Formats: sequence, C-alpha cells, structure tokens
Amino acid sequence: MLTHFSKRAFLTSLLGFAATASLAEAPATSVRPKLRPISVKIRGDVPIPDAIEQAKLGGKTGVAVVDLASGKLLESHGAKDKLPPASVAKSITALYALDTLGPDYRFKTRVVANGDVQDGVLNGDLILVGGGDPTLDTDDLNALAQATAARGITRITGRFLVYGGALPSVESIDGGQPVHVGYSPSVSGICLNFNRVFFEWRNGADGLSVSMDARSERLRPPVRSVRVVLDPRAAPIYEYRRGSGVEEWSVSRPALGGNGGRWLPVRQPEIYAGEVFRWCAAQHGLRLPQGKKSSSRPKGNVVALHQSAPLADLLRGMLKFSTNLTAETIGLTATAQRGVFAASLRASGREMEKWASTQLGIKGAKFADHSGLSDASRMQAGETALGLARAESSKRLRPLMKEIVLKDPAGKPDKAHPIKVHAKTGTLNFVSGLAGYMHTEDGRVMAFAVFSANESVRRKLSRAQRERPEGARGWNRRARQLQQVMIERWGRIFSG
Repeated sequence: MLTHFSKRAFLTSLLGFAATASLAEAPATSVRPKLRPISVKIRGDVPIPDAIEQAKLGGKTGVAVVDLASGKLLESHGAKDKLPPASVAKSITALYALDTLGPDYRFKTRVVANGDVQDGVLNGDLILVGGGDPTLDTDDLNALAQATAARGITRITGRFLVYGGALPSVESIDGGQPVHVGYSPSVSGICLNFNRVFFEWRNGADGLSVSMDARSERLRPPVRSVRVVLDPRAAPIYEYRRGSGVEEWSVSRPALGGNGGRWLPVRQPEIYAGEVFRWCAAQHGLRLPQGKKSSSRPKGNVVALHQSAPLADLLRGMLKFSTNLTAETIGLTATAQRGVFAASLRASGREMEKWASTQLGIKGAKFADHSGLSDASRMQAGETALGLARAESSKRLRPLMKEIVLKDPAGKPDKAHPIKVHAKTGTLNFVSGLAGYMHTEDGRVMAFAVFSANESVRRKLSRAQRERPEGARGWNRRARQLQQVMIERWGRIFSG
C-alpha cells in the first residue's frame, strides 16, 4: 500500500494539467492601519462600485463580508445577485458531507466472491464492487488483487463483474466542456485514477508511437479498452466515440510535438477498472475472464477490502486541488446517506440546496452539481458570507481550507502579510470567485465572498473554445486582483 505522503505526492502529479481549469489563485496586499501600495490599478480606498469598474470585468460582481463574532453583515455590494460560484461551491459540498457523513467516514471498495473456493478454483462469480471512492488508484487495485489471490483463488468458473451502481452513472460532469478535458470525467460508483487514462506519444526510429495506460506511482498497466488513432487533420485536435466496450479517441497528428502525454477522461469506468484489476490479478497468479459491467447489487462474501483515507483528509485535498470528481462522488454519497438516491448531479444538488437552506440560511442557491463546474449553478455573495459565518460554529471547514497567501506590490506571494486568508477559489472562463475566512492582524475574523461573472461573454464561447478562450486569462487575473483589493479594504476598515 502507498504511504499517505507518497500517495498524496502521486495524486498531486496525477491532477497535473487538469487542476488549472477549476482553481483560482487569490488576491494581492495591505497592512494595518494603512494599506501599502499595490501593483494593480484597482483602488480599495474608493467606493466598491468604483473599484469594480476599475477592474474592467464587465458583467456583475457581488461582494460581502460578515463579522464572525456578531454574525453581522459589515459591508456588501451586489450581494443578492445570483452568480456562478465555480469551485467555491465545493466549500458547501464539504460542509454538506461533513454534516451528513462525518469527518471519519471512509469509502470502501470490495472484492466479493459468490461461490465456494475448492483447490484454488472459485465456483462462481468474482465481483469488484465500487463504493464511490474518488481517490482509488491503480496501486490500490493491485493491493486488492493481491489480497484476493492470497485467499487461494487462482481462477474462477463464473464471470468477472464490476459493479458501480453505488452512485448514478454520469457520462461527463459537465457535458458542455470540451470532450477531452480531464477535469470533466464520468462519475460512477467505481472511480479509478480520477476516471482518467494516460495518453502518451513518443517519437523513435520507427516514427511516432502512441499508447494508453493506467499508470500509478508503482505500476503502468496497459489499457486496451481505450484506444487512440492518429489523423492527418489539423483540427479538431481530439475527437471521441464510444463503441461497445471500447472508447476510441482520434487525435490530430500535426498537433503532437515531440514526446509528450496527458490524461484523458474515461467514459466507461467499470470497463476501465475491470481491465486494470484483471491485469493486476494476473501479476499475482489469478487468471480472470474479461470484466463486464454489472447492474445488479452483488451478493456473496467479501474476500478483499480497501478503505479510503478519512473524509476530512479527502476534503482537504479536494479544497486544495479543486478535484471535481471528488466533489461529485462525495456529494452524491452524502445525498444517498440521507436516504435519497439521486439519478443525476442536478437531483443531488437539489438535496444540497435543501440542506444549505435549513442549516446555513443559504436559500437562494442553485447547485447544478457539487463541484461548481457547471455554470448553471448560482450563489449570492451575501448569503454565502453569512452561511460561512454560521458554519464556523462547527469549526470544521476552516481548518480544511487552503491558505491563500496575499501578494506584495510586485505580485509575489507575501507570507509575512498581516492578513491571513483561508478560502476556496473558483475559476471558469470569465467567472471567478473567492469565499472563506480572513483573519486580521488585531485578531478579528470575518467571513467573506467575492463573485464576478461576465456571462454574456461566456455564452458566446463555443464548446471548443472553452479550454483556453482569448481574453480569459487577463480577465481572471483582474478578477483575482479585485478579490485582494476587497480583502485589504476590509482589513483596513474593520480592523481595530
């Protein structure tokens, strides 16, 4: 098994390119009692509407700050505007899961045998049973295969099945995203390597070779249920088609440079996980037939078990790396735990809305999913800040949130900055959010939210343009600068 540190290091590299699609950095500088100069042309000593105008974001911006000690709304602007929260929604998902599942909850992946074992032969089916673990990787599957073989099983007379029915089957978190982006994979009760497969290309003496594998920190099983072919076309770079049991990618040959690789989303997670488990089992002397997806809840004896890290640790990683699949599986699991089997992410989001209304006073939110990847989700800055202030009474969320280091006038992280921030960022194209807690130099703690969105510009983007649209990078940079200006403004006005 991987150690906690080594697995976290690997998962960090696994997330790699995909994390940028749903992460926002954060704001820029200030000191009490007088603000230092900042490196942006947005002033915090002017009325908030003027500061927003200087950011040149267009669209709408909502801001709010709440004193934790009194629960009083200290200042706001556009606080009732319903805007896409992007990944800030994950902070509500985290609270929803903590309240429903508890911080010590662990996801379980099982191997079940529904027959007797005689002379190394299982007379029946062997089933890999997913429990919604969003962090399951190839090394974990290998450990399960090894534990299964250690029970003396060398072959089976029945079928090898994979069950992912603990959670609903969703082909893509957000179907409006480009087809090849790894941050919008499928969702299922079985999730392997964040439901991503590694596509690699290498130039050699015989020309360009391509491959697919389910690599982990220790292993690199080849994958044949996901195939890739090269096409001489210039665009689009990626095209996808799903066949019977096989996923097929067509990739533009001219778009590939020298050597390289990237993670691509998997749309048939049961088939993918079954193939990798079968390969791992063979390494331990257990021969299995090709895996098949099962729609029936398995019956039999558990012969191997893998448990995830505690929920609190998974949430800490989710909030730091903004992993969309983690948010979706955790949110869906919390909904199921509450006695509701939601058939879609939107249905589960409605259950989270009910909970947020009752527990946090967030009554105007809409959650199209649990990750914030869909721009159909909506939150209000005022309700968000007040809800986070109410949530602080449990003291569960703030310790799990990422520390956002404010920046100095040169735009570099300033670890000595007197204002300390623990918050969740959120970024989509022409959408940016930041919400959490700020701690001033004199010890005052405030909950805050800043949401900005230029939805008219965003709506004009085609599906293909959504990965790196023109102008989005500069827009998001200015939005983050405005977030820091707001934090510094509140640090100056409401300290002391």
